[in-house]
Amino acid sequence: MDQQPPGGGDQSAAADGSLSCYRHPGREANIRCTRCERPICPECMIDASVGFQCPDCVRRGSGTGSGAGHGAAAGRPRTVAGGGIAADPRLVTKILLAINVAVYLAVLARGTTLVNELMLFGRAPTHHGGPLEGVAAGEWYRLVTSMFLHQEVWHIAFNMLGLWWLGGPLEAALGRARYLTLYMVSGLAGSALTYWLSAPEQGSLGASGAIFGLLGATAVLMRRLDYDMRPVLALLAVNLVITFSPWGGIAWQAHVGGLVAGTLMAIGMVHAPRERRALVQYGTCALVLAAVILIVVARTAALT
Repeated sequence: MDQQPPGGGDQSAAADGSLSCYRHPGREANIRCTRCERPICPECMIDASVGFQCPDCVRRGSGTGSGAGHGAAAGRPRTVAGGGIAADPRLVTKILLAINVAVYLAVLARGTTLVNELMLFGRAPTHHGGPLEGVAAGEWYRLVTSMFLHQEVWHIAFNMLGLWWLGGPLEAALGRARYLTLYMVSGLAGSALTYWLSAPEQGSLGASGAIFGLLGATAVLMRRLDYDMRPVLALLAVNLVITFSPWGGIAWQAHVGGLVAGTLMAIGMVHAPRERRALVQYGTCALVLAAVILIVVARTAALT
């Protein structure tokens, strides 16, 4: 939805009595700017010394032109998690979506040959009876490539819809670097748990681990902003029911691994104290990544 400047009257109240962001009518906003008190959504929330401010108040407070100098740089607006405010708050989400679609189109062009080369599995002989292949055989890249690999149109459709719906607001709230770290490490955690718990020859593919990481992070962010948790909890419950349904064909390990990793990293990102923000955020992500590496190394040792 295109951004709209505030009109002459107060249009922040929705028909049901809830608040809507003054810059994005229709988006729920349970937080108000500490300066002008207008309701703002996560995309418009800028971390201030006390609470959050809207972009208009930050621009007025920082000043523009040659008089701003180093003071404006020092007071550069930040997201809820301390990231920089980007002109396009969905840029990384768009790039990730484009990579997934590009790999899917490559699969359509090359068929199962590319799927066999990129999907995740622990260890299995080649189809022609050659040497063993898989993560345990040294092909660690499969932990990453499988995150961008889809074979069925419904599979990539559901994952990309989830990426777009969840990723955009998270990228705006966390900042690009933190958001990309969350996505990639969550996906790796899903791959690692699948590698650990699945049969060595069982193949796995898809961005579901990373998407579940975004889902867990969304729940943490909404709790941090004191939003109504019922919609995201309902979405999480439905997805978990589908994950553990008897229909088969779903790598529940990837879903659980991504969900746990995304939730833990998001807690570190949005609840880090301001004075130790970088240490807590980097430390949390590093610990989750270290756990992923430990799982992969232990499983590889068990299979070789």
